Amino acid sequence: MKAKRYISAALLSVLALGACKKSYLDKPITGALLPQYLQTEAGANQLLVGAYAALDGQQGGDAAIGGGGAWEASPDNWIYGGVVGGDAHKGSIAGDQQQIEPMAKYIPDASNGFFNSKWKADYEGISRVNNTIKATNAIPSITDAAKTNILAQARFLRAHYYFDLKKMFNMVPYVDETTVNINQPNNADIWPKIEADFKYAYDNLPTTQSEVGRANKWAAGAYLAKTYLYEHKYTDAKPIFDAVIAQGVTPTGQKYALNAHFNDNFRTATNNSAESVFAVQAAANTDPNGPSNANNGDMLNFPYGNSSPFSCCGFYQPTIDLANHFRTNPTTGLPYLDDYNSHAIKTDIGVPSSADFTLDAGTIDPRLDWTVGRRGIPYLDWGNHPGADWVRDQKFGGPYSPIKNVYGQAEQDVNGDNTSWAPGSGINYNLIRYADVLLMAAEVEAQLGNLDKAESYVNIVRNRAADPTGFVHTYKDDSKPTGGFTADPAANYKVSPYPSGAFSSQAFALKAIYFERKIELAMEGHRFFDLVRWGIADTELNAYIAYESTLTTDLNGGKFIKGKSEYYPIPLSQIDLSSSGGTPQLKQNPGYH
Repeated sequence: MKAKRYISAALLSVLALGACKKSYLDKPITGALLPQYLQTEAGANQLLVGAYAALDGQQGGDAAIGGGGAWEASPDNWIYGGVVGGDAHKGSIAGDQQQIEPMAKYIPDASNGFFNSKWKADYEGISRVNNTIKATNAIPSITDAAKTNILAQARFLRAHYYFDLKKMFNMVPYVDETTVNINQPNNADIWPKIEADFKYAYDNLPTTQSEVGRANKWAAGAYLAKTYLYEHKYTDAKPIFDAVIAQGVTPTGQKYALNAHFNDNFRTATNNSAESVFAVQAAANTDPNGPSNANNGDMLNFPYGNSSPFSCCGFYQPTIDLANHFRTNPTTGLPYLDDYNSHAIKTDIGVPSSADFTLDAGTIDPRLDWTVGRRGIPYLDWGNHPGADWVRDQKFGGPYSPIKNVYGQAEQDVNGDNTSWAPGSGINYNLIRYADVLLMAAEVEAQLGNLDKAESYVNIVRNRAADPTGFVHTYKDDSKPTGGFTADPAANYKVSPYPSGAFSSQAFALKAIYFERKIELAMEGHRFFDLVRWGIADTELNAYIAYESTLTTDLNGGKFIKGKSEYYPIPLSQIDLSSSGGTPQLKQNPGYH
């Protein structure tokens, strides 16, 4: 199912059935389709493809499903998990996509349209799933295996969409294929419903699938274990993580494993690799006359300035605080878990690109330069990053550029999508990758007191980072960056595994695991949600604001408020639409008005 982003107009029309405009799904009825066209295995599969198509939150080009910009409903949650989690500044300049700025300061308003875009995109996915389930159950003649496979995939997807809503908004209304009145209250915890869907998928999905983009048993297992982890049900999560690590394979049958090189997770050539547990599929330039299938949720997030090779837009700039996490001890090759900002990496803030700049000479985790574009270091095969000339306002958003979503220069005609005013790419977004599984499993083991096992999982991830063949290397010729690389590291890279027995206490083990997630999964949209589920968001994010505000201006006045800022406000427009007899069915989250 690679790159299938849309389905026929006839089938799309049925996806709106059962919804009405005056509801929190806020979708008009666009047509009807006779049941006999759906009540076949082929028809149900087409509906299922439509449910997968909602994963990217896009309806084509630069638009999100249900309205708004594609970035407002991006599946990687770069705004809601990355910017708000302290991985990145909003970037660009003050006032550009201004709705993000109060989120970054933890003072968002329920009327902010971005929340409504995200809400509608996830509920559109749920609506499509529920229609798929209803149609499948009504098929008069289908094999048990085919029916179960469709239903299990559909329930996997429904659990995913609800998981996304749960971690964003906490208390959300639950609608399934049996719901008659879809105007439901948000007065019940939906974790048990999410568990049940993932459990059904785990128990019933096959280990392999006919198409690479479909969910299989092991993706469902990883997501079920992640659900238990979010609920702090460590004893429930452990046996599933154990099984996923020991037996898990991709939909095409590849045994789960780390890619040889860290950056292979962010290249089109290695989409759907052995490290990809479940990914949102992307493909560039597939249909010049149809909707874009590229990863347009990240279309704002390319370097942009006086000499940038990209058409837009300079958002999602990694923070200085994030970069400092990658400093390592020159003797041990280990991170500074407590005082990383006291070992800050040298930046070029205030230094024009025309002026000389000497690179930081200290030891650094090599994952930094596959995550953060910084002055003087090869930026993929686009040339050495020039600093200020690729940044719109260093004082506002810092000196750095994002990398993980960016395609290479040599592949730009194939894997860069420039059918819109801002770039898209053919790089998949991994909702879960195997390194994430290992670190979640390490967390579970540490919580259960199995410290040696936790240490071994973390060291698998760190040993991959330590492989010199995976470092960023200098160009053979700086003037021809597509001409290849030398064997010389671009910076003073040093990273080492933890020595045996280093995880000598649960407190230290968890601190090290949390830190490893920060650097391994940086800029992938996980950070804010990790901090919230760990219960440390207030201390971590207020410390981040205090430090970063001494260097940039965009966070001035920001403050995380414990008991409020852990969740986003229920969109005001959805509360208004939920009124029944003059009384809203939806209740606002604490602290919002």
